[in-house]
Amino acid sequence: MTLRVLSIFGTRPESVKMAPVIQSLAHTPGIDSLVCVTAQHRQMLDQVLGLFNIVPDIDLDLMQPDQSLAGLTADIFTHLDPVLTDLKPDWVLVQGDTTTVMASTLAAYYHHFHVGHVEAGLRTNDKWQPFPEEINRRLASVVTDLHFAPTEWARQNLLRENIPPEQIIVTGNPVIDALYAVVKMPPTPAVLELFKRVNIQYESSEIKLVTSPGSPRLILVTAHRRENFGKPLENICQALKELAEAYGDGIRIVYPVHLNPNVQKPVYRLLSETPNIILLPPLDYLPMVHLMKHASLVLTDSGGLQEEAPALGIPVLVMRAVTERPEGVSAGTVRLVGTDPKQITNQSRKLLDDPQAYAAMAHAINPYGDGKAATRITNAIINTPI
Repeated sequence: MTLRVLSIFGTRPESVKMAPVIQSLAHTPGIDSLVCVTAQHRQMLDQVLGLFNIVPDIDLDLMQPDQSLAGLTADIFTHLDPVLTDLKPDWVLVQGDTTTVMASTLAAYYHHFHVGHVEAGLRTNDKWQPFPEEINRRLASVVTDLHFAPTEWARQNLLRENIPPEQIIVTGNPVIDALYAVVKMPPTPAVLELFKRVNIQYESSEIKLVTSPGSPRLILVTAHRRENFGKPLENICQALKELAEAYGDGIRIVYPVHLNPNVQKPVYRLLSETPNIILLPPLDYLPMVHLMKHASLVLTDSGGLQEEAPALGIPVLVMRAVTERPEGVSAGTVRLVGTDPKQITNQSRKLLDDPQAYAAMAHAINPYGDGKAATRITNAIINTPI
């Protein structure tokens, strides 16, 4: 019997984490693997598809300027329903906690199709943080048939919600699979040009980083969460400006700025005139990984970087009040600092000025996987009776 597996995703983070799974499914006998993208994010999604050589079978192309959550949800339901009716998959596979995940799992349930949820069981237990992701992933869990938990902590969350234990499989997070694959790829000419812009110098003959005692340390920043719109994001910008002024040529802060106007406008207004802060458009995944590989410190409010940077030995300060990934905090690779400027600057300075404090975070063990999550997910689908 051939199993038809339909993977549905719509954003760059989803595509990064699903890419190793899709590649594993495509090379597994007995599986007919199909890909549907909602294109909830268009440009950032497409570059990951190209990087991993994934050609969607169905592209709903739903991204609209300033789209509301309600409008996006309605569009996914409306456009996905005939796809499910036509393809009749044995499994619908989704990842994470986006609007695409929430709507796709519910649509699959309406059709009585089996659902597999990659990166299941993440929780903050605060429905407003992160918004709307906490509710999206909770709703997905209600109708999911196989929960692919990245860690034992995530598994315990699902057990507390009365998910049958036989439906939960701890797989690790496939983002580590993707990271290990991409970090081995050589920098492209575009990446090398980016490095020149941010003062990372290479010996081009060997593609080797050139450093000296006086080289500025690189701080990589991402901040775009909805709950940080407004005053919290302004506080983050204030902290970045204070760090830049305090360290001068000793650091270089690189901030790829999300396209959302709620992020673009305040960030460029507050930071564009600071010489050692470099504001960039959103980066493709390959240059982002290479940039991260050479960072001394990551400041972020995103989820994926909390998992990726520790795998490269880079301390992460999370600019949120809570995280659905506390394993990194427990392991010592991640620290929550919120959005208070004083807390952000104090914790950053501690890591920049205290080699022992830095080493304690940089050398901690990454709890998010060994790079074999995609194989475990594929095997579970094959071996689960339907």
